[in-house]
Amino acid sequence: MAASLQEERKEQSSVADGEDEKPSNGEDEEDDGDEIEEEEEEEEEEEGEERQKPVPKESRTRLQREKMENLFRRISTERVPLRVHDVVIKGNTKTKDWLIEAEVEAIKNATTVQELLQAATIANARLHRLGIFDSVNITLDSGPPELPGTSNVIVEVVETKSPLTGDIGIFSKPEARSWSLEGSLKVKNLLGFGDLWDGSLSYGWDQTSEISAGVAFPRFKGWANPLLARLSLLSQDWLKFSSYKERVSGISLGLISSKNHDLAYNLSWRTLTDPSQMASRSVRRQLGHGLLSSIKYTFKIDQRNSHLRPTRGYAFVSTSQVGGLAPDHRCLRFLRQEFDLRYAFPLGFYHTALNFGVSCGVLFPWGRGFLNKPSPLPERFFLGGNSSPVCTLGGPTTLLGFKTRGLGPTEPRRQVRDNFDDESSDTYSGRDYVGGDLALTTFADISFDLPLRVFQEAGIHGHFFACAGNVTRLTENACRDLSFQKFRKSFRSSAGFGIIVPTKLFRMEVSFFPETGIYIKLSIWCPCVFNCCNEV
Repeated sequence: MAASLQEERKEQSSVADGEDEKPSNGEDEEDDGDEIEEEEEEEEEEEGEERQKPVPKESRTRLQREKMENLFRRISTERVPLRVHDVVIKGNTKTKDWLIEAEVEAIKNATTVQELLQAATIANARLHRLGIFDSVNITLDSGPPELPGTSNVIVEVVETKSPLTGDIGIFSKPEARSWSLEGSLKVKNLLGFGDLWDGSLSYGWDQTSEISAGVAFPRFKGWANPLLARLSLLSQDWLKFSSYKERVSGISLGLISSKNHDLAYNLSWRTLTDPSQMASRSVRRQLGHGLLSSIKYTFKIDQRNSHLRPTRGYAFVSTSQVGGLAPDHRCLRFLRQEFDLRYAFPLGFYHTALNFGVSCGVLFPWGRGFLNKPSPLPERFFLGGNSSPVCTLGGPTTLLGFKTRGLGPTEPRRQVRDNFDDESSDTYSGRDYVGGDLALTTFADISFDLPLRVFQEAGIHGHFFACAGNVTRLTENACRDLSFQKFRKSFRSSAGFGIIVPTKLFRMEVSFFPETGIYIKLSIWCPCVFNCCNEV
């Protein structure tokens, strides 16, 4: 019993000892928690002190650069979703808001950062193309804080301070022994619609004179396509080549005008006269008045890297014209189709490139008995002249080495009878070039840099070229006698070489033909800008 009592006392004492130890452990844990809190407060104070310290400029720049690199890396590797919240337009005091909004409409439809950047680039180019702003800045800003994943686009424009501009130039055609003076005046954004008002005057000694005025709207309210209207008065003298003068007055309306498509309507009153009284029979039959009511559609693709000296790329133009869209019996009824194809590729040395091209065209009158009718004389194809076929996309008209209208069907002019001492004699007075209804031209041109570096820096280069072409008649039953063999045998060709000197004030081409000798073409222009500001 004594042993058992002792064991019970020991157990009670051990239990009492355990109960005494429990509160002592709780006190230790509370002390440890206080120490941890004190350490965290000290660390926060140290971090606050570090934040208060000024960050070096180099570190700040490095951090910003790293953020931008991360952003660009993310944009280049994945599509970042983003929505445009608002488009803000600033700086336009005269230009209507709806015009600018229409040009930047694609920005509102962007759903990612990549699409937004691409749409902003296109909108910037379209606003510059209007020609009414000196500068355009598009800024992408963050959207409201309560709308994450959104952006505000700020379009800031500076309207041009010189709405009135003008230019003047002198052009020569040595093969026709003629010079022309051309000038124009333009007024931009007169009504605030991005409109362009212009008047032009062209005076050619002994050949062509024209005065015209027009207006162009890039878009008008709900109509997305540009609107063009032009009044013109044209006078052309073809007495030396075809024994007639042409006078045309009318209006043209541009219905559709885009990068690849153009649709225009033309209504003109045309008069053909022969002051010399020496025209050939086919020319005399078409003298008098005529009404031209036609619609013209042009499809164009030009992927060449330059229009003056292309070294790679291709171009294609198709032009369709239908005349006779009026009930008047004097209305000229015809169908005219033209094709132009150009292709250029580099040869890999001295900036050398090969250009070749083909142009063809066909003309037909339409109506009852159209094969027996003659085609309108001014609408026919005339080959010749020395305009560069590399730079020209206007159908089969140019053939280097031949005079203006110096190729194709001809007819004898009226003979002049002179009376001397009661004796009569007939004097032959030459032939008229009457043009054709089917024309085909082709060319090849190799351009290259000249060896001297001073010529290369100035853009002066040389070229070798070869041309061939033919034109014939199809109307008045002439197509019955036409065959491929006859058309091929009557082809005319020329070849030569030359040097082209382009500058800011003039462009000169010096070409040499083995058969006809040296030919020089000089074009001089002097652009000028007139400042007209209403600032006080």
